[in-house]
This record gives sequence, C-alpha cells and structure tokens, in this order.
Amino acid sequence: MEAALAAAEARTGQLDFELWVTERADALLRFAYVLTGDRNLAEDAVQDALTTACARWGRVSRADDPEAYVKRMVVNAHISWWRRFRRREAPIADPVRSGPPAPDGAVDRAESDAVWALCATLPDKQRAAVVLRFYEELSYAEIAELLHCAEATARSHVHRALAALKTTLSKEGAEDA
Repeated sequence: MEAALAAAEARTGQLDFELWVTERADALLRFAYVLTGDRNLAEDAVQDALTTACARWGRVSRADDPEAYVKRMVVNAHISWWRRFRRREAPIADPVRSGPPAPDGAVDRAESDAVWALCATLPDKQRAAVVLRFYEELSYAEIAELLHCAEATARSHVHRALAALKTTLSKEGAEDA
C-alpha cells in the first residue's frame, strides 16, 4: 500500500486524493468513532472532513503528515457539530403532564364501530328511526315525516329498536362474563 502511495506521489508530485482516501478511510472512521462514540456521528464527521480535504487537497497533500491534518479536520467537524447541537437543542427531563393524557381516538372509534355494528342488526325502519333520533337528533314528528308513518309508529320503531339493542347487549355481557 505504501508502494502504491509512493508511486502515485511520484507520478503527480502529490498524493492522489482518491487513492489516499481508499487507503486511509477505515483508519479515519475508527479514529472518528473513538472520538464521537457513535457510528453515525463518526461517519458524518469523516464525510465533512473529507469534503473539505478534497477541496483543499493541494495544500493538505503538501503537509508534513496529511493524515494528521485530516484527523484534525475530523475533530473540528465534530466540534462544530456539537456546538450547533448545543445551541439548537437543549435536552430536558421528561415533561411533567399537567393533566390526563389526550386520547388518541382509538377507543372512541372502536365504540363507534361497535354501535354501528349493533345498529346493522336492526330491521331497516327501526335502524332508520334510531339513527334519525339519536344521531341526527330529530323529533318524533320529523322522523315520522321522513319515514312516511304516524308519529306513534316512529316512537314505536325507536322503542322496539332500543329494546332489541338492550337485549343484544345483555346477551353479549353475559357471554363475556
């Protein structure tokens, strides 16, 4: 490997950046990992340092020790990162809730689905009467008009539907126990 670096240096008068990175990338990543303690941060620091080194490779390759030069760039990249991090984010302890947690709606949705499933078991006119009465909040007179029946019949549909729902719920409650 050293012979390849020496040959490249002899041809160009300075080290070839790509060849140098191929030879030293693993060592730089190990160095950055020891520095940062995190693989992702190490990769980011090396990436930043190599980006800068590529742009300034003429000067970097003429340094007494290009690897030490780039390692210093890795250190500087990491320091810049944590300075930005400290300014932007200030980790705190878990927040203290002042009230009960907000519901996510899953329970309400499950209850709504269960109610609609129960309503689906009712005969058409009873289901329509219950929905119009309790979902649309219509009066019995309005329900009777929409269903083309007497107001007493609309009341009867609602009463019978509620009795059927109560019976179904009682049976399900007894099965669960």
